[in-house]
Amino acid sequence: MQGGKTIQLHDRTFEPYLSEETILKAIDKMAQKINQDYHDKSPLIIPVLNGAFMVAADLLKRINVKCEISFTKLSSYSGTSTTGTVKTLIGLGDDIEGRDIILLEDIVDTGITLEKLEEEVEKFKPKSVKVATLLVKPDAYHFRIPLAYVGLEIPNKFIVGYGLDYDGLGRNLRDIYVVTN
Repeated sequence: MQGGKTIQLHDRTFEPYLSEETILKAIDKMAQKINQDYHDKSPLIIPVLNGAFMVAADLLKRINVKCEISFTKLSSYSGTSTTGTVKTLIGLGDDIEGRDIILLEDIVDTGITLEKLEEEVEKFKPKSVKVATLLVKPDAYHFRIPLAYVGLEIPNKFIVGYGLDYDGLGRNLRDIYVVTN
């Protein structure tokens, strides 16, 4: 399914968009900035499942500051478009009061999921909250939350791979693909 060829997932066709090498370079850039900003701190990194699991694995390998990780799971997608409604599937289990928090997303699209997550996290009175995302669609993002660590900006197109899916398929792809139909 990989290696520069188009792929078929359900009823859609996708073509190669970002190589694993490009993705890992973007993650390196994010990790370097996090290492600088948190050199004397111990942040709690909270990846948003399911999509951010691959980003989290590769990012954590590159972070050399003391840190912890705890996952949360939210959902706002159905098929290739956002539903406009966020469902919290797994809540925050760790005590985050007074902690430096890094919310880790695979992609920030409209920002609906991120807005909901940030509101929930703020209820627990963390010391600070910053957002890291591998990908952002600046043409689609219209919320107030600043994105502190961004790997790559991409156009407002539907993509799969490297943790991102289309109705459950494609998360296992090492590269990122863009929909063609």
